[in-house]
Amino acid sequence: MALVTITRSIGCGESDIAQRVARSLKVKLYDDFELKESALYMGIRSEDLKSLDEKAPGFFDRLLSRTPELYLDLMEAVVYEVAQTGEGVIIGHGSQFLLRDFGCALHVLIHAPRSIRIQNIVGEQGIAEDAAEKLVIKSDNQQRGFFRYAFNLSLFDPSLYDLVINTQKMGDDSAVRMITEAAGSDEVKSCSLSAVDTMKRRSLEKQIKAALIEKDINVSILHIEVPEPDIVQVGGFAHSNEDRNRILRTLNTLSGVKEVRSEITIMPSTGD
Repeated sequence: MALVTITRSIGCGESDIAQRVARSLKVKLYDDFELKESALYMGIRSEDLKSLDEKAPGFFDRLLSRTPELYLDLMEAVVYEVAQTGEGVIIGHGSQFLLRDFGCALHVLIHAPRSIRIQNIVGEQGIAEDAAEKLVIKSDNQQRGFFRYAFNLSLFDPSLYDLVINTQKMGDDSAVRMITEAAGSDEVKSCSLSAVDTMKRRSLEKQIKAALIEKDINVSILHIEVPEPDIVQVGGFAHSNEDRNRILRTLNTLSGVKEVRSEITIMPSTGD
């Protein structure tokens, strides 16, 4: 098994490198499209997908603009869901941070000087150099801003990565070879069952929170735990029996939940 996260800046040849690494390792590539499909499978409403087309912003970017908290919980749930298989190539979406303690994941940063990235985009997209420069600057600002917002960290914190590759110096072929060899090493491939179990439980926790937010349920007054992969324990407060029942109905309809243990307390009335 091999699990790789790839963080990149636009114009580094990242898409081709990620695809080639996935083919070489014989694992699935999880780009925006594949992560979107995983999100749909996990219960995201189909109407969120209807307006998407090939020219639209990425699915997760659209979701972020709609409900930031829902986006973050869903993104984490999907990344953890993928990670529990122990294999795949995940592009972006904070995966290098979310899986930082997952010993069998190799975290890679691909970068290149801005001038090189601009020229790459000019060649790939056939646009003017000034337009390519604006695209690079905008993408960099959005990517760094999101990472600060989501994790309160710098995207280029070296502690987040196991391997940093400058594609100007190394080239795409060398980058693919280096990532593939590192991912295939015994140190990276070894993945304990406890680590896989942790990812499974984390995925379900985030999926639950996202589902509750979708139902306009206040999760800040709830305490949610997954002590076992298919068992949910929920405590905290609800404003009424109706709210408590709505919470429990939501949890019981989620895929992967076999048992719900409730310790929800009804908040006392504050009537005059």
